[in-house]
Amino acid sequence: MKKSLFAIAAVTAFAGAAQAQSSVTVYGILDMGYVGANERDSISGTTTKQQVSGFGAGAQQTNRLGFRGKEDLGGGTAAFFTFETELTPQGTSYTSNANRQSFIGLSQKGIGQFAIGTQYTTVHNAVAKTDPGQLNNIAGNVINPQATGVGASAGSSGSDGNNLSYTARANNMVTLQSANFAGIVGNAFYVQNNANSTQNGVGTTSAGGNVNNTGWGLGADYTWKKLLVTANYQSFKGENNTTTSAAAVTATGGLTATNATDNQMYLGATYDFGILRAYANYINRKVTATANSNAYVKRSAQQIGVRGNWTPKIQSWVSAGNGNFNGSGTSGPTVNFTGWQVGTNYILSKRTNLYAIYGQEQTSSVSSTGNSYGLSNYGVGVRHTF
Repeated sequence: MKKSLFAIAAVTAFAGAAQAQSSVTVYGILDMGYVGANERDSISGTTTKQQVSGFGAGAQQTNRLGFRGKEDLGGGTAAFFTFETELTPQGTSYTSNANRQSFIGLSQKGIGQFAIGTQYTTVHNAVAKTDPGQLNNIAGNVINPQATGVGASAGSSGSDGNNLSYTARANNMVTLQSANFAGIVGNAFYVQNNANSTQNGVGTTSAGGNVNNTGWGLGADYTWKKLLVTANYQSFKGENNTTTSAAAVTATGGLTATNATDNQMYLGATYDFGILRAYANYINRKVTATANSNAYVKRSAQQIGVRGNWTPKIQSWVSAGNGNFNGSGTSGPTVNFTGWQVGTNYILSKRTNLYAIYGQEQTSSVSSTGNSYGLSNYGVGVRHTF
């Protein structure tokens, strides 16, 4: 009898311990298909063309594997975590994007939550809610542009990390999100990764100084019946003065620069008409050298689109937009660009669909050389979520 009572007590204790463990969900995306692109590049009167096609991965969504968990701590408080990594079914390693998300946090019912780790920025989360193409990896979306060049368009997983238009995610981030108050949800984040070192000694080649990377962001989503409006702003600053004789710092020639401030703004809206949903987006990004405020490069774009379910199994979308890219100084680029995209899904089940996406983008330089660039990009394939 004593042994039986002991066994029952042991089983009961084990069951209680098991119930205290967090619930873990394994999720992921596998997306494979056929991808192709045609590229035309005209520089100073010389035109080059390239065409590629082949079986690839991630045309509609980047392949990934993730684990998320949540534990109820009582009193409306919960602990949660997410770890997500990129999958490369075509056998190519993408180390820069391998760790997509990795964070842990606490939430309180009726108040909100905070989390620490590698996370998406407020702008990226807002774009994900208001993009008619749902952040696919085919060209033609001016708000979420993909890596240019046909080599990047065929057989790759797309540019899901930091891109030309905005910073998608960052390491060493603390995020805050409020509960829903009268249709308004607030978001904020802060990024910090600082280092300061001293010079080893006179006459040595090792110099000391600061290597600081900081950033912050604020955003708000407002939902009223079938309308969603989102406004977001984020700013990043990089500082690197570890060399004793620093060269002149400029930000021309690209949207990233050392010793620069990177300001990004996004506005988006959607309205659900029933048979289709309408979208409107605007984004602006300006990178300015801290040593010279007249050295900058900026990009802005606007886009509209619609997405709808024409039948229970067929879903389609279309988007179109334009913008400009310009910088300071005689070598600063001044470029106008346009883009459009059309796509459709055929729903096989709750988790599996076939897709076909086609997009085009065109750029033209406002200069005496008349440089221009054109890219058409397509992808057909199958996507499974689990």
